[in-house]
Amino acid sequence: MYSVKMAATSFQKKSRSKLFNIPGTRPSLHNNQLLISTGIPSLDNILGGGTAVGTVVLIEEDTYGSFSNLMLKYFLAEGVMTNQTLFLATANESPDNILKDLPAPIVDDPGASGNMEGGQEGGTDEKMKIAWRYQHLPQFQSNPTNVRFGHYYDLTKTMETDLRTSVESHTVDVTQELRLNPEPSDHFINCSYRCLLRAIQKRLAKGYTTTDTTQIEKHVMRIGIQSLGSPQWRETRLGSETSADKSMLKFLYALRSLVRSSFATCVLTVPTQLFQDEVFTSHIERLCDTVVNLESFAGTNKETNPAYKEYHGLFHIKALPRLNALNCHMPDTLDLAFKLKRKKFTIEKLHLPPELSETSNKEQNNAIVRPSNTTSCGTGITNSKLDF
Repeated sequence: MYSVKMAATSFQKKSRSKLFNIPGTRPSLHNNQLLISTGIPSLDNILGGGTAVGTVVLIEEDTYGSFSNLMLKYFLAEGVMTNQTLFLATANESPDNILKDLPAPIVDDPGASGNMEGGQEGGTDEKMKIAWRYQHLPQFQSNPTNVRFGHYYDLTKTMETDLRTSVESHTVDVTQELRLNPEPSDHFINCSYRCLLRAIQKRLAKGYTTTDTTQIEKHVMRIGIQSLGSPQWRETRLGSETSADKSMLKFLYALRSLVRSSFATCVLTVPTQLFQDEVFTSHIERLCDTVVNLESFAGTNKETNPAYKEYHGLFHIKALPRLNALNCHMPDTLDLAFKLKRKKFTIEKLHLPPELSETSNKEQNNAIVRPSNTTSCGTGITNSKLDF
């Protein structure tokens, strides 16, 4: 008898990758990327379910910057509702004033509190009548209320102070940082970008936002930057095409590297209409993952155009992220427009009304000509459409 020894192989059963249970996130159906809501459900639908964690979203501001600032407030308000860390940096106004002006959430409780009160007052408990064989089975709920992605907000109200202060938030006033550290460095001629990059790097290192697998508790940090590259940021490229200052491009490159290696998502607004160098603008767009442009009708001829009376501007998608896939998610259409109602901001498909002008009606009436008296089919020279 010979004993045969089986050689040990290196074959291992491949297991599924473990998904982190992070509040306010869900995996994408397209590339299994972790997603968070932008605070605007219509925008989440266009982007394929939300914005991916570890990406940079660029919002090219409209003429007056009102709609881009509103989208930034939606992004921060959604972070409050999902108990995520907030980081806000601005140079145009106080960041605390922006946080105080966040829209109030619309909380809809589908619980049967009203039915319970009615049952107590009437003295009887009315139940839905179903078959007796299904009465003792457990109830199944296809859409559980405790799992929710994205919220709706009321622009006519502001968020309560207790709710807003319940989450961890950090603010950076660039104008004050410049007073403390006004000297430029070797890598950044504009020291405002250096100060902001250090503040973001320091905050990411302290929070539970790194991709280290040894940490059990994970959080997502929402980074919001308002009007990056505006005159308040001491940007030298405004109105100049020969400036050698590339501090803004270096900052975006370093910011994208930090966000990629952490559970963080950055949404920044840039007034690209102020840059006269188109090449510099294209470099900014290439250093971001998602790029959208807001074309407002305010102050233009389109504001009085009856074809756009239901909208306040056009919404252009310039770039979408390609993560874990060769192709990016494409929406159904790229003809999009946004409108601001009294209580909400929505992004919809652009639907133009039918053209029913007087000139088109006259052309249609002139095209219909009475047939001639000839009995032949197509033998006479007539202008009738019945000839063949």
